[in-house]
Amino acid sequence: MSTINAPSNIEHCWNVIGVTGDRSCPELSTHIHCRNCPVHSSAGRDLLERSPSENYRHEWTELFAQTGVGKHIDSNTLPTNETLTVMIFRLQQEWLALAAQVFQETTPLSVVHTIPHRSNQILRGLVNIRGELHLCISLSHLLNLQVTDITAQSISPVVYSRMLVMEKAGNTWVFGVDEIYGIHRFHHNELRDPPKNMARANQTYSKGFFHWHSRIVSYLDDELLFTTLAKKVLP
Repeated sequence: MSTINAPSNIEHCWNVIGVTGDRSCPELSTHIHCRNCPVHSSAGRDLLERSPSENYRHEWTELFAQTGVGKHIDSNTLPTNETLTVMIFRLQQEWLALAAQVFQETTPLSVVHTIPHRSNQILRGLVNIRGELHLCISLSHLLNLQVTDITAQSISPVVYSRMLVMEKAGNTWVFGVDEIYGIHRFHHNELRDPPKNMARANQTYSKGFFHWHSRIVSYLDDELLFTTLAKKVLP
């Protein structure tokens, strides 16, 4: 399928000396990631503004006409009412997922300020996110995940710890994660019951699990999670 012809003048330095190459580009120290670099942005703009090929509309019309009952359909092409959209992240060696709609943003690690006579293993303290103070929790301790020094196999080429900000019904919580994959959609039918060998706390907060990139991802119950945090942490 020809789709759209890519312009010949697009630079591919990100695949050679960038984050997916040997990382020798001197601009990485400034931009951290190729997607923040003007060269990458310019290439993306040229890619989106390129002219379609003569057969572009005809080929896509044929493709959609061939999609019918009994044919395999990728989860990304299914109606949204038949799929679950989640944020996938890693804590220790466990890959977890939460409903994408509860997340507000991801942010670099920030200093956590302990609260006198309040901070504990679950409630770490207060963290400043864009000038606002929010309660920071340890999801690892809440789920009773096993602490290990062994780093799980990475999915992303750029792996570093970050913080996730989630909000529901006016309650905002911040927690650190070891790795973020990003947004993923899967079909309701792909969700399975939690395996019996899953950690008890993890099993308690899990709606089930699904297979992804040859891994088992636990789909956490956001309603139960927020309710438990309100009872255990809030006065």
